[in-house]
Amino acid sequence: GETTDRVPGTVDDTAAEVTARGGRGIAVRCDHTNDADVDALFARVRDESGRLDVLVNNVWGGYEHPDCRPLSMAPFWEQPMAQWDGMFTAGVRAHLVASRFAVPLMLPRKRGLIVSTTANLDVMPYMPNIFYDLSKNAVKRLAWAMAQELRSHNITSLALAPGFMRTERVVEAWMPAALDGPGGPGETTVYIGRAIVALALDASVIARTGELLEVGALAREYGFTDVNGGQPAPFRMPEKSESA
Repeated sequence: GETTDRVPGTVDDTAAEVTARGGRGIAVRCDHTNDADVDALFARVRDESGRLDVLVNNVWGGYEHPDCRPLSMAPFWEQPMAQWDGMFTAGVRAHLVASRFAVPLMLPRKRGLIVSTTANLDVMPYMPNIFYDLSKNAVKRLAWAMAQELRSHNITSLALAPGFMRTERVVEAWMPAALDGPGGPGETTVYIGRAIVALALDASVIARTGELLEVGALAREYGFTDVNGGQPAPFRMPEKSESA
C-alpha cells in the first residue's frame, strides 16, 4: 500500500539497506499502535532467533493529521488533540509496549540493551508545544524507570538523543534549497546507528543505564563518524544573530 502521508521510504527499502551493509534485513509490517501486531512481531523473533540482544525504540507519530503539520507552535489550548494522541500512542506508549514484549527475550541470558530515541530538551529553549515537550520527556523518564527494574537483570535501558537528522519526514518538511544551509538537517541516520552499535559493543554499558545520552557526544567518546567522516556536535538550537 501507500506509505504514510506518501513520504518516501518503506520497510522493504530499509531491510534492503541493512542487507546491503552486510547484515540481514527482514521487513515486517507492524503497526505499533496495535498491541497484537507488536506481540506477533516479538513472537516471531522468539520463534526464529530464540533471543533478542538489542531493541531500538524509534517509532513516533503525531504529524499524520493535516492539522498537525508542521509542528504547531500555537498555545496548547488551540492545538489539535490529535497531535497529542499521535505522539503519546505512537510514541511513548509504543516504546513501552515494545519493551514489555522484548524484555522476556532478554531475561534468560541476563543481558540486553534497550535504546529509546528522544530529544534532549533540557539543553534547548522551550519549544511552545506542550504535547511534544511532554512526550519527549516521557520517553526519557521511561528509559530511566525501566533501568531501575532491569539493572539487576543486567539489561541496560538508555535514552538517546540524535541531532537534526535527514529522515524522509524532515527532508519533506525542510525547504530543499536550505538542506545544506545553516541550521539545516546535517546528520544522516547512519550517525545514530553507529552510536547504538558502539553502545551495544561496550561491555560496561550497564554502568550508564538510565541515562540520557547524545549521539554527538558519543561520537567523540567512541570515535565513530557520520558517513561523510564528520562528527556533528550534540544538537543545539542556533542562536539568533544580533542583526536579526
